[in-house]
Amino acid sequence: MADEAAVQKLLKDIRACTACADDLPHDPRPVLRASTSARICIVGQAPGTRVHASGVPFDDPSGDRLREWLGVDRDTFYDESRIAIVPMGFCFPGLDAKGGDKPPLKRCAKLWRTQLFETLGEIDFTVIIGTYAQAWHLGKARKKTVTETVAAWRDYMPSAITLPHPSWRNNTWLKKNPWFEADVLPVLRAEVAKRV
Repeated sequence: MADEAAVQKLLKDIRACTACADDLPHDPRPVLRASTSARICIVGQAPGTRVHASGVPFDDPSGDRLREWLGVDRDTFYDESRIAIVPMGFCFPGLDAKGGDKPPLKRCAKLWRTQLFETLGEIDFTVIIGTYAQAWHLGKARKKTVTETVAAWRDYMPSAITLPHPSWRNNTWLKKNPWFEADVLPVLRAEVAKRV
């Protein structure tokens, strides 16, 4: 059985981490949520500018869309006793030349992810969002593209489901892939409802 005190100590250590301070355009601010009682874990890319400012994961329009996809309200989503939120990078990595978020820094995964997932005990459903999370969590089972990986969502059930990022930048992807809303979202909502 997982030890809640050990998880909370680890979360405190992660939130105090400054290992990437020299690689970030701002002070480190690791953002994540977890508890030994959470049965669902949402794994995505990294905090964006708004999340960096607020310290609250998915505290932006992407989060609004993600909550709609999951079929949960804000209170349920932010109840860490039910839903853990563990991005690939815990700090906002900064913006690239085009104004998009840079990829998550790899150091978080090396320093913390394996230890954190070994410490968490009750996770039985992982929502894997985007290419970086899919690469880490699925390894060789990941397909060549995010679209192919999301289209193969049945391959990862019942313990995980693959999603594109809920960003507005993916509106075109959603229009090109209507099967996602028709086929994937009803199953996602049903699986989440069983566990919250």
